[in-house]
Amino acid sequence: MALANAVYDRRTELGLTQAELADRAGLTQAKVSRIEGSDTVPTLPLLAKLAEALDATLNIALDNDNTQVSFTGHRTNAA
Repeated sequence: MALANAVYDRRTELGLTQAELADRAGLTQAKVSRIEGSDTVPTLPLLAKLAEALDATLNIALDNDNTQVSFTGHRTNAA
């Protein structure tokens, strides 16, 4: 559930629809929906695609029953 929430939170923070995120990541909208609904376990390559599409670094901390997942947005330098 932590991953699902992190994907949803970052996607909405960027103002993207599921379809727009899917297009950026080379996925289907249905796949994004399954990820956000915790109905699938993404592979590492898929997680890398999601992080790139969300313009962020994916952070996962596993500690017994406490899993923390977050996306840290990349900073852009404004000139």
